[in-house]
Amino acid sequence: MTTNPDGKADEAAQGPQQPRRRAPAGAAVLREDVTEAIRSAVFEELAAVGYARMSIEGIARRAGVGKTAVYRRWRSKLHLVLDLVSAIAVQGLPAPDTGTLEGDLRLLYEVTSRALRHPVASQVIPDLQAEAARNPDIAQAMQKALREGQEGVASGIVAAAERRGEVRMGIDDEMALDLISGPLYWRLVVIRDTKLPKGYLEKLARATAAALKAL
Repeated sequence: MTTNPDGKADEAAQGPQQPRRRAPAGAAVLREDVTEAIRSAVFEELAAVGYARMSIEGIARRAGVGKTAVYRRWRSKLHLVLDLVSAIAVQGLPAPDTGTLEGDLRLLYEVTSRALRHPVASQVIPDLQAEAARNPDIAQAMQKALREGQEGVASGIVAAAERRGEVRMGIDDEMALDLISGPLYWRLVVIRDTKLPKGYLEKLARATAAALKAL
C-alpha cells in the first residue's frame, strides 16, 4: 500500500473499489396522494378561475401543498394541464356490455351525460377549448383526449354489434364515431343545453342504433 503526501492511503493501490450505493432521499419519492391532490386541485382551479388566470400558487394552495411539490411533478401549468388532458384519453370511458346495440348506446349516453353535466366539467371543457384556439399544444392534447377517449368505446360498441349481427361487418368507423359521439357532445358542450328533455337519451340511443344499422 502506498501513501499520498498527506499520509492517506492511496485508494488506487488497494484495487478496484465497490461503488457506494446512496439511499434515495425521502424528498425524491413522489407521494401518490400528493399527486392526486394536485390533480384534483387543477380541475377545481380551472373551474373557478379558468386557464388564463390559473396559477401554480393557486393550485398549490388549493391542494394544501407547497409550490415546490407542484414544480417537482410538472414544469409549468401548461405541462400540468396537458398531462391531465392526456390522462383522460388513456383512461377513457367504461365499455358498455348490455347485450344489445341500443342498450350499449343508452348506457354510454347516461355515463357521458353525467360526466359532461358535472359542474367542474361544464366549466373546464369550454375554457380549454377556447384556450386550444390560441395554443397548438393544448389543441393537440384536447383532440387526442376527446377523440381517443370516445373512439375506443365507440369501436368496442360497434365491434360487439357486428359480432351479434346487429350491424353489417366492416361499417365505416369514422362515420360510426361521428354518429355515436356527435349529437350528445353538440348539445351538452357546444350549445351547452344541459337540461335534457325526459326520455331524450332513450330516443337518442334508438335513433343512433337505427343510423348505425343503415350504414
